[in-house]
Amino acid sequence: MKVSAIQFNVTDDKAANIATIENLVGACVERDAPDFVVLPEASAFLSADVAHLHALAEPIDGPYAQAMAGLAVRNNCVIHAGSIVERRGDRFYNTSQVFDRSGDLIGRYSKIHRFDVVLPDGTEMRESDIVDRGDEIVVIEVDGHKVGLSICYDLRFSQLFHQLALRGASIIVLPAAFTFQTGADHWEVLVRARAIETQCYVVAPNQIGTYGNGKYMNFAHSMIVDPWGMIIGQASNSEGWITATLDMGYLASVRSRLPVHQHHVLR
Repeated sequence: MKVSAIQFNVTDDKAANIATIENLVGACVERDAPDFVVLPEASAFLSADVAHLHALAEPIDGPYAQAMAGLAVRNNCVIHAGSIVERRGDRFYNTSQVFDRSGDLIGRYSKIHRFDVVLPDGTEMRESDIVDRGDEIVVIEVDGHKVGLSICYDLRFSQLFHQLALRGASIIVLPAAFTFQTGADHWEVLVRARAIETQCYVVAPNQIGTYGNGKYMNFAHSMIVDPWGMIIGQASNSEGWITATLDMGYLASVRSRLPVHQHHVLR
């Protein structure tokens, strides 16, 4: 399977973001012909204003989903649409959507772990003011391969990744808007650690640039890591994408030679 991870600077202009995604996915497919394209967290829109985020929120089958479904059909690839602020009745969730080549929704996941932190410079971020917590662990099938779903801050919780592997995942996707302050120290080591622990391929597209009038900065450096923990694709901090071929024969070899899944005592 050939997988691409796309990174760009998301704004609070939904139409402009969709146009950027369409251009990037089109160029990526033309050059690399991936089977599976993964976008970063909050690809539909991003703002530092909670009220504005809620005003832009959509139901699971809203305009952004329709645009991404059409994009999957036109480009004949599976699209992981990053995530949206999903409106579900009077509640909100940070939700990923995956569309197959026919434009059908084949998977959705609402982020379990919310980013409520104080950054090293004292900046406070409270995702729980924006969205409710998801409560379902999700593994879907893409082209015959089991794919585990996670989002950004989930990366710090190895228990979730362990559960995805127990449910048969061979690929784990992690769309993110990882902050520069935490990403500079922790992004690469954590993505590689999750791949090593689960013996899965990890596909981690990250946002670039800033938002909130420059108050918040994303780390970029999207990555694709193999089940031995080796980086087989990594971007810099500019708009674009990375592509890598995932070798399931190699994954099987890693798991056979170092069968950690057979050695778990604590679950």
